[in-house]
Amino acid sequence: MANITAADVNKLRQATGAGMMDCKKALVEAEGDFDKAIEVLRKKGQKVAANRSDRESTEGAAVAFINADNTRGVVITLNCETDFVGKNEAFVALAKELAEKAINFSSKEEFLASQYNDSMTVTDKLIEQTGVIGEKIEIGGFEVLEGAFVGSYVHGNKIAALTALSSKIDNADALAKDVSMQVASMGAETLSYKDFDPAFVASETEARIAAIVKENEELSRLGKTLKNVPQYISYAQITDEVLKQAEENAKAELKAEGKPEQIWDKILPGKIARFISDNTTLDQEKALLDQNFIKDDSKKVGDYVKGYNVEIAGFKRVTLG
Repeated sequence: MANITAADVNKLRQATGAGMMDCKKALVEAEGDFDKAIEVLRKKGQKVAANRSDRESTEGAAVAFINADNTRGVVITLNCETDFVGKNEAFVALAKELAEKAINFSSKEEFLASQYNDSMTVTDKLIEQTGVIGEKIEIGGFEVLEGAFVGSYVHGNKIAALTALSSKIDNADALAKDVSMQVASMGAETLSYKDFDPAFVASETEARIAAIVKENEELSRLGKTLKNVPQYISYAQITDEVLKQAEENAKAELKAEGKPEQIWDKILPGKIARFISDNTTLDQEKALLDQNFIKDDSKKVGDYVKGYNVEIAGFKRVTLG
């Protein structure tokens, strides 16, 4: 029988992250052979992974990593089954280590197939850790972004976002972080309302109006205040003619209310702004530049970015769940 020392056990523990007893058992089974002990732990992980393959892994850690010159970033989620494991320092450290390795790859599949170290791939490492931790461990989200300047923001280890700027400017880090915070918080799907396909806008308009009409039927039955039914949902639909008609309608309302014409110019801008806000809900939900800025909701994200004389070249987001 091989003589298993505390130093041997600690070496295996440092290499794998497995518990002391698991490392000792693996070394005993491998008769002191270090590489065989790693294989023992890996096989244990394979058994655990097979048994837990149908489990949901919606907890874990979302992390970001940016390269040294801020021209490329990656965000990933390392998923597990419980919040307890997801908050563990060693688990979060592993997520950060994997993100640093992931910066060199363009897809999750390519990254998983790459070498974690001389003896195992990233996939092998995840299987090994499944055995060590006893929960299903996997890479969930994986997004890479390149640009003249790339910054990031991570919210509570649950959501991670990247933003690429069109050029490297003064205070680029602060701007990229602010916009990444917006992306993390509001979950935009496209840069501008101009990116929407007309057929998508048309179908969404029909569906959203139908949903509000149905909801108003129930509100009416309950004697509650009805919701406004918009004509449109995106600035893509608001033509010059639409705005002109909205202004005429607003003037008619002011006249019916008995407001003197000499004060209309002070009231109309607010009414038109309200009309636009009520009829651009799709933009506010899904188009980054058209959302209200979370740090100052009196302006749009696009207006905030213009102050820096730069453009947003792209953004990415990953989230647990």
